[in-house]
Amino acid sequence: MYYLKSEAAFDSAHFLSGYDGKCKNLHGHRWRVVAEIKSETLSNEKQTRGMVIDFSDLKSALKSICDELDHSFIYEEGSLKPKTIEALKEEDFKLISVPFRPTAENFAKHFFDLLVNKGFNVNRVEVFETPNNSATYGV
Repeated sequence: MYYLKSEAAFDSAHFLSGYDGKCKNLHGHRWRVVAEIKSETLSNEKQTRGMVIDFSDLKSALKSICDELDHSFIYEEGSLKPKTIEALKEEDFKLISVPFRPTAENFAKHFFDLLVNKGFNVNRVEVFETPNNSATYGV
């Protein structure tokens, strides 16, 4: 089995609704995302002969996903009052609502699914919330 990895990062703010601790407050992270794809064979196509895929394809897809989230405030749907959202929008903040609690674990599965939907044979995605703490989702 062959494995390829690519990495991208983004900065964002979030909070954990219903959490009893420091993370219930708005705070930020430099999220690091490491995606690993797999293949049992190598390509025979002219451009990619001897490769699983061109690294730039995986790198570009992962960067695109992370760029959409960069310098945003990510929040769980239903966790903020409509007036709060309205006020933040009036200030022209970049808000991203997600249908899950924005944890490293949920982000790992989210990125995994997004890459699968883009056609990659994903083995695992690891999301670092801090340099020393990460969560992984894989097959």
